[in-house]
Amino acid sequence: MAQSIADRRDQEFVLHEMLDASTLANHELFEDFNKKTMDMVLSEARNLAVKELLPINKDGDEQGCTLENGNVRIPESFHRAYKLFCEGEWLAMCDDTQFGGQGMPQVLATTAGELFTGANCSFLMYPGLTHGAGKLVEAFGTKDQKERYLKNLFTGKWAGTMCLTEPEAGSDVGNLATIAKRNEDGTFTIIGNKIFISGGDHELTENIIHPVLARIEGAPAGTKGISLFLVPKYRLNDDGSIGQANDVVCTGLEKKMGIHGNSTASLSFGSKENCIGELLGKENKGMKAMFVMMNEARLGVGMQGFGFATASYINAVNYAKERTQGTDLLKIFDKDPKPVAIINHPDVKRQLISMKANVDGMRALIYYTALCFDKVKIAETKEEKDKYDGLIELLTPIVKAYCTDRSFEVCTQGVQIYGGYGFIREYPQEQLLRDCKITSIYEGTNGIQAMDFLGRKLGLKKGKPIMDLLGEINKTIEAAKKTDGLEIMAGKVELAVNKLGEVAMHMGMTAMSEKVLDAFATAHPFLDATGDVLMAWLELWRAVVAAPKIEKAKKKDVAFYQGQVKTAQYFITWVLPATMGKMEALQGNIPAIMEMPDAGFAG
Repeated sequence: MAQSIADRRDQEFVLHEMLDASTLANHELFEDFNKKTMDMVLSEARNLAVKELLPINKDGDEQGCTLENGNVRIPESFHRAYKLFCEGEWLAMCDDTQFGGQGMPQVLATTAGELFTGANCSFLMYPGLTHGAGKLVEAFGTKDQKERYLKNLFTGKWAGTMCLTEPEAGSDVGNLATIAKRNEDGTFTIIGNKIFISGGDHELTENIIHPVLARIEGAPAGTKGISLFLVPKYRLNDDGSIGQANDVVCTGLEKKMGIHGNSTASLSFGSKENCIGELLGKENKGMKAMFVMMNEARLGVGMQGFGFATASYINAVNYAKERTQGTDLLKIFDKDPKPVAIINHPDVKRQLISMKANVDGMRALIYYTALCFDKVKIAETKEEKDKYDGLIELLTPIVKAYCTDRSFEVCTQGVQIYGGYGFIREYPQEQLLRDCKITSIYEGTNGIQAMDFLGRKLGLKKGKPIMDLLGEINKTIEAAKKTDGLEIMAGKVELAVNKLGEVAMHMGMTAMSEKVLDAFATAHPFLDATGDVLMAWLELWRAVVAAPKIEKAKKKDVAFYQGQVKTAQYFITWVLPATMGKMEALQGNIPAIMEMPDAGFAG
């Protein structure tokens, strides 16, 4: 059975019918990207994803990466794919054409990114991290650094990484031990070790540029004393060509549960005290600078989780339609009952609609967040720009944490639909499940995302972003109230939104009181409930768009539009009541969590 990656019809629905993204072409910045061009881009992206990236995904999983005699080897099939990916200029889709980008809208790039990620996440991590490193140079580099590094990164000629984590400084980055010693020529000698570096070493490109967090000798302790450095695997000559090795050594590759095709490395910088780095940005401002890359990576990880989920869902739907087993329950007492496709069994259909509701909601959430980036770029007033900047900041931890949690659930259901075959490596579902798990862990665990959401994002700009978001939701509710058949669902979502407002106020106040630990003990359930309410909003929005089109739709589209309404009905009438219960519990603070004595746990 052929594997799939994403529902093109639903991608087009969100992009064009919900978000009306082609109207971005009305603005000079995106005038080349009308609907026809957007569809052409997606067709090309799908061709690359289906024909080149998806077929080598299993290679990445089975062959993995190896370290032999100091050299890292990745799956051989990745080399051709990388060449094609770079030739198609897919690495810097949204970036300045001057440096090798395509200048396309973020929402279009995100739609293409779903296809690439769903096809082969391990592969996409190489260009993905390279792009993030390039954005750091673009944001904080000197003119000379941009000239030497930026185009080489954005075109994929060189690769990039992100070097934060150390053996004793994982989530607590401020505890890092890597040091930077000043040199007379203005460069720095970097000495330290980094672990869990995705794409940390490989032979895909002629050079790898490592953005490295380190502390200049004498700098303050904690995050206040961290600086950011560009450390190439091979030094650059004065003319920009590749020079000698830079004392950056891969000391090991992790043996992981999933994403085997990506070389997750331990790196030693300056073991011979001959590793040279150059400051990127200002001294002691490295952590603030690195957040540019980290925020991009967090949205990217949300997309990774979603890519696994949408692939698992499409595989499950196709399998359920083709796999015949068991009898139709309504014909079980017939004389000679025939086996039916398992999609006819009520419990299978329940699982599929649950998967669909999550995938549909996540797609809309991720695309909407991407569109906010485009709205920032074309904003005509500071007020409008600030609004969409605020929404991006607010939604980033939700996209990262909520989407990755839900994606793992979807991938689990994807295995279940296949039954015993889902547990077998011959079929794609178990790899998707294994690969998906890391997404709730790296780039800041989901617990940390929840703490960020409660501790910083909720009160951002005196609560304006959360109020702006609730305002957007209320627009959809009002439209739903005026749409035949959606009035009851609109009322349920309105109750949930009002409840969320109350809970957000309660959580914010509790976090500033003597019960602060109780608040942060329930930060993750609070983010989870917020995500549920956003999903209800987005499902309702889908229904508002689809419902009026059912009667006039072409025959091939009728079931699709009906599916939008039924999925919204499922989520709002089945999932949302449980969310209301969660929010009721959150208002009680759940003190048992912090009152539990350590000795009360097993062991």
